[in-house]
Amino acid sequence: MTAADTAADRREIHDAVLRYCRAVDRLDFDGIRAVYADDGVDHHTGFSGPADDYVAWLRGLLPHLDGTMHLVGNHLAEVQGDQAVAETYGTAVHWGTPRDDARRNFTSGFRYVDHFVRTPSGWRIRERWAVREWTRSDAGRLLAPEGDGPRGTRDEHDPLAVLRRSVLSD
Repeated sequence: MTAADTAADRREIHDAVLRYCRAVDRLDFDGIRAVYADDGVDHHTGFSGPADDYVAWLRGLLPHLDGTMHLVGNHLAEVQGDQAVAETYGTAVHWGTPRDDARRNFTSGFRYVDHFVRTPSGWRIRERWAVREWTRSDAGRLLAPEGDGPRGTRDEHDPLAVLRRSVLSD
């Protein structure tokens, strides 16, 4: 395997992490499932089990929030053949109504510790540990956006969805 191959593998692994974050924030449950291997497993605060069950769990949880925003930073993937270990640092902001409810308005610092495998469809998560490092209550601190301008939505009307249909549609 050449250095270029390894760099391409690392980029594909990083892209899978980014696709996961976007899918969670946009309520794209098929997109969430797509980053996991067929036998994928996830361990999150409040959930541990197969990827299909994880997606079902998120379907019941995420729509009760007004939004989430996952921001990732440091990312390191160590590739060995058709397997890889990746660690990704991030921050996840969650907000909901009522704004003073700490269970709906909080920010967490986390690390994704992932076992990736190369599949015929590309690199996929075989097992993920979403390690929560800290949580801060944002109850009563988050303000709704004011004024005119684009607003994010979690459906086909989101500016990204509209642009993707316009530019990338067949």
